[in-house]
Amino acid sequence: MNANTATLSPSAAPAAAPMATPTLVVAPTGIPRSGEVLTASALDLLARLHRRFNPRRLELLAARARRQREFDSGMLPDFLPQTAEVRRGSWRVAPAPADLIDRRVEITGPVDRKMIINALNAPVCAFMADFEDSCSPMWRNLVQGQINLSDAIDGTISHTDPSSGKIYRLGQRRATLIVRPRGWHLPEKHVRIDGEPVAGALVDFALYLARNHEELARSGSGPYFYLPKLESHLEARLWSEVFAAAEDALGIKRGTIRVTVLIETLPAAFEMDEILFELRPYITGLNCGRWDYIFSFVKKLRNRSEFVLPDRSQVTMERHFLKSYVDLLIQTCHKRGAHAMGGMAAQIPVRDPQANALAMERVRADKLREAHAGHDGTWIAHPGLAPVARAAFDAVMSGPNQLHVQRAEVAVRREDLLRVPGGTITEEGIRHNIRVGVQYLEAWLRGSGCVPLYNLMEDAATAEICRAQLWQWLHHGAHTADGAQVTPERIDRLFAEELERIHQEVGTERLLGGVFPSAARLMERMIKQDGFDEFLTLPAYELID
Repeated sequence: MNANTATLSPSAAPAAAPMATPTLVVAPTGIPRSGEVLTASALDLLARLHRRFNPRRLELLAARARRQREFDSGMLPDFLPQTAEVRRGSWRVAPAPADLIDRRVEITGPVDRKMIINALNAPVCAFMADFEDSCSPMWRNLVQGQINLSDAIDGTISHTDPSSGKIYRLGQRRATLIVRPRGWHLPEKHVRIDGEPVAGALVDFALYLARNHEELARSGSGPYFYLPKLESHLEARLWSEVFAAAEDALGIKRGTIRVTVLIETLPAAFEMDEILFELRPYITGLNCGRWDYIFSFVKKLRNRSEFVLPDRSQVTMERHFLKSYVDLLIQTCHKRGAHAMGGMAAQIPVRDPQANALAMERVRADKLREAHAGHDGTWIAHPGLAPVARAAFDAVMSGPNQLHVQRAEVAVRREDLLRVPGGTITEEGIRHNIRVGVQYLEAWLRGSGCVPLYNLMEDAATAEICRAQLWQWLHHGAHTADGAQVTPERIDRLFAEELERIHQEVGTERLLGGVFPSAARLMERMIKQDGFDEFLTLPAYELID
């Protein structure tokens, strides 16, 4: 079996009904060192997992679609009556490994070499290397990212900046490495097994685990993962079964794999206990994926005019529906012995001293809010935010975590999680969403999934909020603060004006050449079409590689 095409033996079949030989086919890469990633053992594990679990994955995606149709017809999410015993039970998850006990500051970012080195060297507890929302899934990015992670694990990674000549290397102290694979919904078109595209989640997971679990064990760590976009405890159960099968296939101890789940969809907020229960041998905590959660709130309730949200800038974590989500997550996690991780600070350092001071004060206030609420740690997107975030948690926390903070006073009901915040829709909010959405998509189509725009670090989650809000405002005929309705004609006018502003900011060559026209057309189509694309990355994926 070679790195590009592998043929695996078929299952036994009656002599009268011969089977075609099942195959695993990987698109040629042309990427240096790709053979180190697409190894026979890694591809064998991937094939095993795909054949065993892909049918169930497809069933669960179909269940998502059925549930969305129920929401579209007027149903609202709620706590599940059939799992009430799980919520009432006294069970706990497995204790965290030593290098995941203190997680007060975690940095996240894509899997390019410079980012990995800077993140692992940063004064943080952990680095989440991201194959998902901050990574454009070009095949080269994914394969090179796997190479970069393996080089980081064995300590050989380095990077020379082509413009400055500066050399980046790992220091003696390194943050704990955690990897985020793609969500269950994303395919990987460069790998086909028995004629089927493979789940991107399984590609990212299997290639990383098979090749690195031994070196991670020698270093005193382990294969740790963040799981994105789950919508139900049944999807968590599927991951649990995948983990057990992978551990058995590789001959490693049950529970070696450890995970944190992002609670970043509205349905998952009603199934936190159940998700922890399904993953209890593996899970160490839940995370408040705030940006995707806001997007999911819009997406799941998109057909209901009473759930229209105001400008993104007004949907802050102090709003009742988001505060309730945070409080419930902390209470649920600590009851079960799991970490409750806070959300992302999207700010980045800026050169203007006054603007930078204001940005850092916003980060400090946000992290103090999280620490006082009982979170055990938080996320940042830039190493420059680490001292601010660390100081905020150190000011509140006396130990490595706050598992003792039980939040017994919290009593969150369905109505709390569904309360729509007051506020206004403004023309500037429309313009900002257009501008950010188009520019993010353009960068993503060029291969960059983590983009600094207007002093914030934008990824797929924040771009999703932009296009989802524009769709929601247009399709419900919302009115802006000046009393004017959001109509197709108004969107057309503002879209044209914002493209001209982008033109002035980035220049004619980039705007008219490359992928800017494709990004603008895709963004406009997703806003104006009657249907709603579940994820912008699905149609965008058809435009890359």
